[in-house]
Amino acid sequence: MSFGDFELTVALPKGRMMADAYQAFAGAGVELPQSAGERDLWHGGDGLAVLELRGSDVPTYVDLGIADIGVVGRDILLEAGRDLYEPVDLGFGACRLSLIRLPEAKTPIRRVASKYPNFTQTWLRRRGMVADVVKLHGNVELAALVGLADAVVDVVQTGRTLKAAGLTEVEVLARSSARLVVNKSALKLKRELLWPLVERLRKAAQKTSG
Repeated sequence: MSFGDFELTVALPKGRMMADAYQAFAGAGVELPQSAGERDLWHGGDGLAVLELRGSDVPTYVDLGIADIGVVGRDILLEAGRDLYEPVDLGFGACRLSLIRLPEAKTPIRRVASKYPNFTQTWLRRRGMVADVVKLHGNVELAALVGLADAVVDVVQTGRTLKAAGLTEVEVLARSSARLVVNKSALKLKRELLWPLVERLRKAAQKTSG
C-alpha cells in the first residue's frame, strides 16, 4: 500500500516517548503497526500509518495535515506555536521547563540560552524583561557555567544533573508531559474515526493516572 491509502496517520517522536506512545495506544485497545526495521521512515497496517519523526517535527506534520494525530511533549508544543487541538494529556514524559542559573548569580539577566528560544522570548516579554536569547542544540547548562549566558531555560526532570553541575533551578516556567495532538481539519473530516479514538485514549490515560 502507498502512504495515502491509510485511513489515519499517526506521527510519533523517536526514542523513549515512541515506546510509551505505543503502550498508551495499546492501553486504549489500539495496536499500532510495528516498524520492520530501524531504517523505516514510516510503516502501516490495519488502516493505520505511523510516521517516525524527530519530536520537534511532530507538530509541523500534524498542523499541515500530513498526519492526522500525533504524540509530542508539551514543551515542544509551547516552542512550536502550532494551531493544534490538544485533547488528551497522556501523562508520561513528565518534566518541566525551568529558568536555571549559577547559585551565586546576582546580576540582571541580559542573555538567556535555550533550546526553546520562542518560548523563552515569549516568557521574557510577559515578564517585561529585555534580554538576548541564544538558541543552542545541546549542553545548554554549559552556557551558564562558562559565562555564555546569564541564565538558561531548559527541561528538568529530577534536577540531579543540575545539582551535579552546581546550578540552581530558579523558577519553573511551565510543566510538560506527552500530549495527543490532532489536526483540526481531520477532526472534522474524520470525526467518526478520530473522536472514538480520542475518547479511548482519554479514558486509558485517566485510568493510568488514577
